[in-house]
Amino acid sequence: MKNFRWKMIMIMALVSFPGIAWTDTGHEGTKRHQMPQMNDDNMPGMMREGMLAMPQMDPARGRALFASKGCVVCHSVNGIGGDDAPALDASSMPLMMNPFEFAAKMWRGAEAMVALQREELDETIELTGQELADIIAFVHSHKEQTIFSIADVPERMKKLMDHSSTGEHHYGVKD
Repeated sequence: MKNFRWKMIMIMALVSFPGIAWTDTGHEGTKRHQMPQMNDDNMPGMMREGMLAMPQMDPARGRALFASKGCVVCHSVNGIGGDDAPALDASSMPLMMNPFEFAAKMWRGAEAMVALQREELDETIELTGQELADIIAFVHSHKEQTIFSIADVPERMKKLMDHSSTGEHHYGVKD
């Protein structure tokens, strides 16, 4: 029982203090166990906090992805984009942003978003974790949103946004 308690203490220490090494002396002699170290070689572009690796969030890359991935077809930023989904203006975002809450909100709306993506884009949008981090940074960045313009939107996405028969485009420009 004493050996079991010691091992549980060591496991709790490993969880609480990632990266520490510990020694277990048992019937087979001394064994050294060490958690793998995170470094710039195996986790490029990541901020590390304990065992959680957070990608660096780049709002400029997010601006390009918002347009090129097709988010702009349904969502607008500063009046540029679709109106089938909520606008994602930085002015309406909370001052303190929690990227996990943003992702959870997307998850709750995933079924509807996927249906709209299939309808509007004829495919579903594929995002990596890094791309999602960058898009989240963009929709929370007043600075990047002020330079977002229709020129950022690829022609294919502009055509998809222009599905109205009234002549009014979904990006705020009329014929």
